[in-house]
Amino acid sequence: MLPTYERFTDPKSVFFRLPFARLALVALSLPLGGFFFCVIWSLTFDFVRSTYTHCDVTNYLPSVSAAIGNYEPQKTVWRLAIFLHLPLRLAVAKIYLEHYREHIRRSRRLLGILACVLNVVEDLALFCLSFWTSADHYETHRNAFVVFIACSECYMLVSYLLNRNIRKTVLLPHEEKSLRYKRNLFLVNVISFGMAGYCFVRHNSHCEAGVYTFFALFEYIVVLTNMGFHMTSYWDFYALNVVCDAKHGLYLSQS
Repeated sequence: MLPTYERFTDPKSVFFRLPFARLALVALSLPLGGFFFCVIWSLTFDFVRSTYTHCDVTNYLPSVSAAIGNYEPQKTVWRLAIFLHLPLRLAVAKIYLEHYREHIRRSRRLLGILACVLNVVEDLALFCLSFWTSADHYETHRNAFVVFIACSECYMLVSYLLNRNIRKTVLLPHEEKSLRYKRNLFLVNVISFGMAGYCFVRHNSHCEAGVYTFFALFEYIVVLTNMGFHMTSYWDFYALNVVCDAKHGLYLSQS
């Protein structure tokens, strides 16, 4: 069987063909645009409600949960963005699975499958925590968030290690660029998550003015670095096309 990027297909059987870069940009722009809309709208029109906590101290930023899940139209905009981008994220996960099968040493291919599973579970957990909000379904939202964070951190680490140490071939320049971004975004994400946890605990323990603002800020960095990490697929599949046809399904092609 020919490698994924060299399959020959009857043009008449092709359902669609588009540059992977376009798919990556659309998959990123939906949640990124939805996130910025929710935060800006909350600050502009729901500032008092979205920044309020039980401590009743001065706070300048809404938490991610408050910004995306507590008020309208933010809730609807975020849900729509996540709903529309989920099929794209799942398609990218499937493409990565094929990529790992062809480029990772045979003895380590289980790690490629693990990375794909973590990616898919992360996507589904994000969907759940977006549609079951903390205000309406706290326990479901909390559990989905825990699964999302755990799978996200593990996926970023496994993905980085797969591309750094277990490739069968030497990395191309654009793949080395992707690997550097993966490393830096993962480190910033982990540090920011730790700082967000510290600020959350400190806020609940001491009720100090401004601490919850730093919690929200570190939350934003966690969200944005997560999106940025997934955007590195842009360089992993640089100059390739996504093709879907009746015979092979979804795969990458150089032409």
